[in-house]
Amino acid sequence: MISSGASIRFLCATALIWGAIVSRAQTSSGSVSSTSGQGFPSGNGANSFSGSTPAKLVSGSIPLSLQDAIELGLKHNLGLLLSQADTRTARGQRWQELSTLLPQVTAAPYAAESKINLDELGFAGVAALFHLAPSIGPFSFFDARAAVSQSLFDWKSISAARAANQNVKSADYTQLDARDLVILSVGYVYFQAVADEARITTDQAQVEAAQALFNQATDQVEAGTAADIDALRTKVELQTRQQQLIQAKNDFAVQKITVARVIGLATNQELELSDKSLYQPFDGVTVDEALTRAYASRSDYRAAESAVRAAELSRKAAVAGYYPSLSFGADYGVAGDHPSDSTHVYDVRGTVSIPIFTGNSVHGDIQQADARLQQSRERLENLRAQVEADVRTAFLNLQSSADEVKVAESNIALADQTLAQSRDRFSVGVTDSVEVVQSQETVASAHEQYISSLYSYNFAKISLVRALGAGVQGIKEYFQGK
Repeated sequence: MISSGASIRFLCATALIWGAIVSRAQTSSGSVSSTSGQGFPSGNGANSFSGSTPAKLVSGSIPLSLQDAIELGLKHNLGLLLSQADTRTARGQRWQELSTLLPQVTAAPYAAESKINLDELGFAGVAALFHLAPSIGPFSFFDARAAVSQSLFDWKSISAARAANQNVKSADYTQLDARDLVILSVGYVYFQAVADEARITTDQAQVEAAQALFNQATDQVEAGTAADIDALRTKVELQTRQQQLIQAKNDFAVQKITVARVIGLATNQELELSDKSLYQPFDGVTVDEALTRAYASRSDYRAAESAVRAAELSRKAAVAGYYPSLSFGADYGVAGDHPSDSTHVYDVRGTVSIPIFTGNSVHGDIQQADARLQQSRERLENLRAQVEADVRTAFLNLQSSADEVKVAESNIALADQTLAQSRDRFSVGVTDSVEVVQSQETVASAHEQYISSLYSYNFAKISLVRALGAGVQGIKEYFQGK
């Protein structure tokens, strides 16, 4: 049975992951514009990081280290795959913006034959006046030429293309941030599975201890040195521990399915967790050094900075709606009434487009661009504060959980001594089974607190990796794998 402290830590860890993903979704809100280039790829839902595209079932049980799990997650996790698709979308929209600045070459040869009615064209009575047929024709037409057009100067299109380039950078950073979120999600479910597996070992030991106590009490009852109620108490304790063991095995089986879903394995794949989450003291950077590193490395923060630059360029594109533009066009080919007697033809022209009155559409574009720019700046400021909060929270959790691990280790030793003394007292008839059962519950609680604090410590370390934006390198740096 999971203690209230473990439940609180579970909820806190879940809230931390949810907060990180929601923060990314808020940072990534909006869509890539095909006209002005503001915003950047839309964020993926939080649930996408708990899913994956599963691989085929592998026969037998496979060993799975934390590093292996992360590598699989980076290949199959749905959140990252969707982010990669967003990046491709941003690149495609950048090409759409660039196309307005690149030469456009077309060829549309055609041949036609027509017969017209004079009355239909507004010459009613002309045919009768000149004794002509009402219909004239047929006439043949032939035209085959290639046309080229080129924008020589269009500040709106230039600014929109530059904004699209910033959108691509933002999408690339957002994809890198999705990798960090995959690492966080994989670490969360992996360490939870390790904790569940440790609970099975602990609960199995508790069952064996309870069985030995029950056997001892039964022998004393049969020998007449203990009351029947002592055997009943120990029997209840034994069955309680057996129930906890059943629940622990089920929790571990369910958690392995969760791990498989996050990293892209078949849900019925047999797994053997090779990293047992032993305590490894953290000798890392200071808070100030971590903040400096986070602002330089956090991909979501850099994506937000690119989004601000894209919004600034989008506003320039909107203002450029008031500016004139210059374009060039030409075509060359052959034309005539039939291909056999066609002659060479061409046309060259330059065009200056001067907006005189646009019905306030440009004013509307500027207002929208101003609003998007203000939003992107506010998101950046919020994210800067969030980065600092993430780093400081991770450090606080790391220090607190490290202290808890040390206290829990001491409690286990003390609880074991208490249980041994209680059993000795019970065996010689100095006390009854109540004291022994209480001591055994204290031992179980001490082991549970150790497992929970160790899980909290390792999750705090992987949360720090996320807060720093350290990615896979951070996992290698802070988790040696045992």
